[in-house]
Amino acid sequence: MNVSEAILTKRAVRKFQDKAIPDDIVHAILNAGRRSQSSKNNQAWQFIAIRDKETLKAISTCGEWASHVAGAAMAVAILIPDPNEKFQHLFDAGQAAAFMQLAAWELGLGSCPASIYEPEKARSILGFPAEWHLRLVLSFGYPLDEKLLSAPPQKGGRRDFDDVVHWDRW
Repeated sequence: MNVSEAILTKRAVRKFQDKAIPDDIVHAILNAGRRSQSSKNNQAWQFIAIRDKETLKAISTCGEWASHVAGAAMAVAILIPDPNEKFQHLFDAGQAAAFMQLAAWELGLGSCPASIYEPEKARSILGFPAEWHLRLVLSFGYPLDEKLLSAPPQKGGRRDFDDVVHWDRW
């Protein structure tokens, strides 16, 4: 699968098989995030890879629409320095998330981002230091509906190219 194909076929997957992800695939996903670009090459992130079922369930309660995390084989919490100090931290976390999700898709895994609306609750669950902040967790696993992996690109559901792209000026 090339990058263009991954972008065209990638789906948000919220329901997963009860199947562990092999360590080499976990490492490849995390390494994709580590290798993503960042503002001034700061690499201002830390990742917590979560595979413990009780911890996954607990983290799933930290966001209003994060329930998919409870059924994942793994979640990755993307920690950043204070996002109020520098917008780029959030942008860089998003790039790391995109790289990890595309790597997972290529390897036959689904994923979905979850916004964390209760960051202090998440801090108490995961035990990360006060200088780090959590706003985004990614769930990963083998899709319950395996047909998603080979489905053709979705028709519709996306705005038309000309409705989104403006040339030179608005």
